[in-house]
Amino acid sequence: MAYFSQQLINAITLGAVYGLIAIGYTMVYGIIGMINFAHGEIFMIGAFIALIGFMICALLGLGSAPLAILLVLLLAMAFTSVYGWAVERLAYRPLRGSFRLAPLISAIGMSVTLQNYVQLTQGARPKPGGQIVSGGYNLFSADGFDVRVTWLQIIIVLVTVILMAAFTWVIARTPLGRQQRACEQDMKMAALLGVDVNRTISLTFVVGAALAAVAGMLFLMYYGVIDFFIGFLAGIKAFTAAVLGGIGSLPGAMLGGLLIGLIEVFWAGYFSSEYKDVAVFGILVLVLIFRPTGLLGKPEIEKV
Repeated sequence: MAYFSQQLINAITLGAVYGLIAIGYTMVYGIIGMINFAHGEIFMIGAFIALIGFMICALLGLGSAPLAILLVLLLAMAFTSVYGWAVERLAYRPLRGSFRLAPLISAIGMSVTLQNYVQLTQGARPKPGGQIVSGGYNLFSADGFDVRVTWLQIIIVLVTVILMAAFTWVIARTPLGRQQRACEQDMKMAALLGVDVNRTISLTFVVGAALAAVAGMLFLMYYGVIDFFIGFLAGIKAFTAAVLGGIGSLPGAMLGGLLIGLIEVFWAGYFSSEYKDVAVFGILVLVLIFRPTGLLGKPEIEKV
């Protein structure tokens, strides 16, 4: 029971990171009906910007960890949002009226470009981030095994819950959210009613990139090491989470992220860590066979 509880804590933490990345996928798909395959690299860039931010804080002698984390978070979100805007402006907007395969190919090209860009500018070797938040709390002990939750795990879960609640409020209560929902239902009609479609789509990419930056910073703090290739596998798993939960559904993206985290951690803990990715994608195949729309997705209705 103690070992199970510890694995559950680890799975929820990992699932929260996947969920934040998955929201970016599901937002873009919800508004333009296409998958942004460069989103994993946006997450990776956010992690590198966070690393640079923490290095700057160390050089400046900023000793307060909470202040450093807040400043780096704002820095990472701001700079990564620019990359998200650039991806939409360069890879999607010029091809929006083209056949559906063209933006997909363009996004894959942008993914490879960003990956190689970071490799050239930051190097191919893994970059250590150090231990920024230490300590934790022992929940209980059983048979000599301590069930421990670290302060960093608590921070990751709290940040994810707060961001999810805030973003849900934005979608439901703000003018931007209404414009996003209008573009999702009928982009042409939204434009006729005065909605700036280009601006709304760009802001959607920007918000998704900001959330990916948060996930990148949390990933850096949790694992302590990053490289230029982390965006590929994390992006694929987050995309899997979005599909598993129901592509286009924000609660589904978070649910999918938690499920992917649970599958990965428990498979590695009880079976073999070498085949954890096989287990994740195997579960996805089964879900798509028996419920193609995902767990919380709704069947698409053709527009007349």
